[in-house]
Amino acid sequence: MSQESGSGTATESPSQAPSASSASPRAIRKLSARRRPEVVAVLLFSGGPIFESSIPLSVFGIDRQDAGVPRYRLLVCAGEDGPLRTTGGLELTAPYGLEALSRAGTVVVPTWRSISQAPPPEALEAIRRAHEEGARIIGLCTGAFVLAAAGLLDGRPATTHWMYAPTLAKRYPSVHVDPRELFVDDGDVLTSAGTAAGIDLCLHVVRTDHGGEAAAALARRLVVPPRRADWQTGQRHLDRSLPEEIGADPLAEVVAWALEHLHEQFDVEALAARAYMSRRTFDRRFRSLTGSAPLQWLITQRVLQAQRLLETSDYSVDEVAGRCGFRSPVALRGHFRRQLGSSPASYRAAYRARRPQEDQDRPPAPADLSALRRGAGLVGGPGHGPVSQVLTAPGKPESDTFAPRVPEQPGRGEPPDGQRGRLRAGRGVGAALPGPRDRPVG
Repeated sequence: MSQESGSGTATESPSQAPSASSASPRAIRKLSARRRPEVVAVLLFSGGPIFESSIPLSVFGIDRQDAGVPRYRLLVCAGEDGPLRTTGGLELTAPYGLEALSRAGTVVVPTWRSISQAPPPEALEAIRRAHEEGARIIGLCTGAFVLAAAGLLDGRPATTHWMYAPTLAKRYPSVHVDPRELFVDDGDVLTSAGTAAGIDLCLHVVRTDHGGEAAAALARRLVVPPRRADWQTGQRHLDRSLPEEIGADPLAEVVAWALEHLHEQFDVEALAARAYMSRRTFDRRFRSLTGSAPLQWLITQRVLQAQRLLETSDYSVDEVAGRCGFRSPVALRGHFRRQLGSSPASYRAAYRARRPQEDQDRPPAPADLSALRRGAGLVGGPGHGPVSQVLTAPGKPESDTFAPRVPEQPGRGEPPDGQRGRLRAGRGVGAALPGPRDRPVG
């Protein structure tokens, strides 16, 4: 299906990950005899943040049978030689090593210390063996990088913290990364978005194993909603930046120009010309840097600009479409709904309903968007910082307000409330998200 680029003339089909909804359900291996379904192994590494590390320990490691929550048996395993130190300097000693993974029906990797480092080969081999023997493998937040390094995410939909989604997509191009999802359940391999989204995924696992009542009882004990969608509008969060490696690439200037001129109608051919490249070379170079096709990236940036204007101005939807380079309001509405799951008008209404009353009285956004960016010190070039800073939305709440996608899970119990069918895979927006390499995760 052709998608309008907003240039006024060109229409192209952006590269998108295949929709898993059209695929056959992925077969789940039978659990080997030596593994027990109630045994959960949590694999810890040195340098991981304490919050993410503690989530599966709290969910699966405390006996809450008095509250109607079936008991799991928890094995806390060291993925490397100890002692293990968290980002806060706490020193941990895990009672088990990698050998204990051989007894687990579920293996959880709650975090990984640095997305620029490779996990230990011994840990990766233990995870692969567990999966081959039918264990369910779960990666919370940056734990998805460990699963990807083990090859378990190849050809699968997955998510991770939105800051690191473009790096995951670039480093593992066979993974269908969708950073807009709260968590992704692909049967025997599950991943969650950042930080608190790990709680949502763990509650989903309890719901899958033991039903909605058990998950609700656990949620009450944890003082969290049983489902994030119960108290949120389901608005998805997108961010504007790219992997930081692009800051030193010649394409950085072209990217900065595109962001400064989103109010104009131009297409990818114009960007290729500015880079002095053929369209084919430009597409290949852009994809190698960002993990996304340039057309999809450009559409996403226009949608993100529209999102900002809807949040901060009183422009009509028609005016927003013009100020974001869309050829017509119809084009804006179509792309906006595909990217964010709602119409522009509905998004604005839901956003304002969540904001304090005084935020509704903000004046219209200035027409000169380039001046606004310069005033905020966000324009790339000498003295202005890397391009990744250009793309950051000032004041954007860093929250994982996503909606989970749950597929049918043969052998794992019935999903609640009729949530069946395959998950729709990532839709190519990962390159619109940032990926600092070495800052603490979470």
